[in-house]
Amino acid sequence: MENPNPSDQRIFGRWAGTTYRYAIWVILALLLLTACSIKYIADNLEVDTDTTDMLSEDIPFRANHIRYRQSFSQYEDTLLLVINAPTQEQVHSAAKRLNTYLQEKREQFPEIYYLSGELFFQQNGLLFKNIDELSRITDQLASAQPLVARIAEDPSLTTFFAILTEAIEALRTGQTLELGSVFDQVSNTIHARLAGKPHALSWQALLSGEIQKGNYQEFIVVKPKLDYSQIFAAKESIELIRNAAPGLGFSLESGITLRITGEVALAHDEIDSAMHGAQESGLLALVLVAIVLYLALRSVGTSIAVVISLIVGLILTAAFAALAVGHLNLISIAFAVLYIGLGVDYAIHFLFRLEELKNTRNPDVKAISDTGNDVGQALLICAITTAIGFYAFIPTTYRGIAELGIISGTGMLISFTVTMTLLPALQKFFPIPTTKQTSLTNTLKPINRILDFAGRSQKLILTSTAIAIIAAVIITPQIRFDYNLLNMNNPRAESVITFQELLSHSEDSPWHIEILADNLVELEQLKKRLKALPEVKTVVSITDLVPEDQETKNQLIAEMSMTLGPISFATPSHNSSHSQKQSIAALEKLIAKINVFLQERHDHPANASIHALLESLSKLKTQLLLDNHSNHKNDQLLQSLESDLLSLLPESIQRLQLALGAKPFTQETLPEAFSSHWHSHDDLYRISVYPLENIDDNDALRRFVRAVQQVAPTATGVPVISLEAGEAVVDAFIHAFALALIGVIVTLLLMLRSIKYTLLALAPLLLATLFTGACMVLFDLPFNFANIIALPLLLGTGIDSSLHIVHRRRSQSDNNLLHSNTARAVFYSALTTLVGFGSLFFSSHQGTASMGLLLTIGLSITLVCVLVILPALLQWNDIDKSTNT
Repeated sequence: MENPNPSDQRIFGRWAGTTYRYAIWVILALLLLTACSIKYIADNLEVDTDTTDMLSEDIPFRANHIRYRQSFSQYEDTLLLVINAPTQEQVHSAAKRLNTYLQEKREQFPEIYYLSGELFFQQNGLLFKNIDELSRITDQLASAQPLVARIAEDPSLTTFFAILTEAIEALRTGQTLELGSVFDQVSNTIHARLAGKPHALSWQALLSGEIQKGNYQEFIVVKPKLDYSQIFAAKESIELIRNAAPGLGFSLESGITLRITGEVALAHDEIDSAMHGAQESGLLALVLVAIVLYLALRSVGTSIAVVISLIVGLILTAAFAALAVGHLNLISIAFAVLYIGLGVDYAIHFLFRLEELKNTRNPDVKAISDTGNDVGQALLICAITTAIGFYAFIPTTYRGIAELGIISGTGMLISFTVTMTLLPALQKFFPIPTTKQTSLTNTLKPINRILDFAGRSQKLILTSTAIAIIAAVIITPQIRFDYNLLNMNNPRAESVITFQELLSHSEDSPWHIEILADNLVELEQLKKRLKALPEVKTVVSITDLVPEDQETKNQLIAEMSMTLGPISFATPSHNSSHSQKQSIAALEKLIAKINVFLQERHDHPANASIHALLESLSKLKTQLLLDNHSNHKNDQLLQSLESDLLSLLPESIQRLQLALGAKPFTQETLPEAFSSHWHSHDDLYRISVYPLENIDDNDALRRFVRAVQQVAPTATGVPVISLEAGEAVVDAFIHAFALALIGVIVTLLLMLRSIKYTLLALAPLLLATLFTGACMVLFDLPFNFANIIALPLLLGTGIDSSLHIVHRRRSQSDNNLLHSNTARAVFYSALTTLVGFGSLFFSSHQGTASMGLLLTIGLSITLVCVLVILPALLQWNDIDKSTNT
């Protein structure tokens, strides 16, 4: 068939031939340009790791969040420090130590919010309890006061056992004392010490009549100093806290732990996992691509020439990014991977056609010129269509993707230019060797078998394709989008594990919705409507900081104060008056008294607790008898147990005495440290809405957000942002993909000047897109904020490969398409892209890994569509080289 555009193609032939003739000057000029580009990149290209402004501020939900952030900026860019300990006293003491340390590092932590540690809350905390709870505490305190007073006079294990003995005797004689919880918690403490997993007795839980839990938690919120010019903006702040933790008493051995999560920590760990994942998968990709290049080109020198061309093009693209955008964001930084994966295709197609022409014994300069004539136009069309695929993202509201589109789209044009300029010049020094026909035939065997099958089984392939299309059309609408940003992060990261744990407890959920009210009347109206929603568990505002029935509660608190009375603790003593023998004697006397009680009062309500206490005391006595040959061991055990049982009592009484000074207060008398979190400087009121379900689940997230938005359309917060951002991204990609497809179709029509060939070139792309969507449903692989970037890659790869097949079929006079180097080039270029992007699957960053998996599926399907279905379509349409559209 005649070449439809001979004058156009001769331009590419002259271009390639000229660069070959003046190779040394071309190489030197490009090296100089590359060196200047490196200097420009170093001086001007920054990395912006702030993800806040990835989406346009014109989107309604972004505008709502900006308004909220301006009024309550203390909740933006924060670390959430989660302190855990076995008792309330220990967790509070640990949080106070950490808070003191942070206060000393104000330069690094300019804002610190430890609300439960504020003096106001400690003084008035009892007013936030309900009347039934206060009544229970009053009764419990009345029962425990004699015990506390006696211990305060002589805080020793001997005294403690003696008091328990007296308490048992009092129960035996018929006195009514509520001591069941005391006995239970004492026995639990003794069991824990003997098991080698000690935890202290919580007197705060005991005095309040609560069952001691195994774990207590407090939070400190800090705004660290962030440096967005660094990739890890919060690295210094996070390391400062981690390094200080052991010295502040945090360790797994003690059971007092500190974990760091929150918005900033999650972003830090995501960047860390993405960077490490990129390094690991990048190294794997480099090795695999190098192996495929060598297998394809069978020449170390030629492979080096390709790598040099890729590096030069990558540097020039980075220089363009510095000039046009000025920075890379967490999405556009992926341009390097995209460039290598797609740019290598141009070099492979150029070199494979050159190898084919050199085998006809053409002189080198003629072979290179003819190669430019044959593939230059196809490469240009591929570069333009791929660039259009990227440029289509520029008008979207997703700024991160728009910048990626600018950089990567231009990078494709740069890659084409470098391929047509530098690669022919490098042939002077790294010429591709001529291959014997037998060797070439052996190399093509695997591909030829596939293509021969397509030629022989046209009806079977087309019938199977039709069935697959019907099935895919039915399945594909079930594709879903994962709005949960946590699912993109490393699931083993501390910040992610901690955050998911908090999400499972809706009362402490860090993901809750925020609403702004202009006045208290609107606030109360909104709260009433929100509380009625079945998806909502709790609604909190400034009005909840002022408890009800304060006068009644204050009377109960006054009664507690009179019951407790003034208590001061003597210094613990371990002199001869409290020797090991005395402690053991007191223990034996207590055991004997319990045995007598159980024999006489076998129907007492406290018997279960007393039985448990007897069991623990008996085990303690047995352990002491086993170690009776070692006074040191026994003394160490008894001192440790004394610390477990009594060490927290002084602090508990001190905190209780502080809380017994509570005074009624109003909203107007709330301290600024409290009220500023709920009433802003610009006179707006904040309402926090907590979900009933765990919104780590996407369906629960959607239900919660949509229900609240029905009441308050301007609601914001992470749940709203995640859902709305996800839908904005999906919408952006749908529009961008549609624009890209339209742009590609127009370009193909203009350059191929044939509706038939345009449709044939598009067919594999459209089929691969449809089948990939069906596979995503079958493999339960949802789209997310990261892997949706795979769409332009599939667009670019699919159209490039099919274009080369169609262009070769259309422009060559022979009828040997299925056994040509074009098919071989399509196979190996797709294979290099496949192994390059497929290596991302092994990244620890789940978003990157899902992108690698999606690309592996999509590229594999694209290769089948191009090498199997497209040849069958070409044969079905009876397109041969004598046809000229």
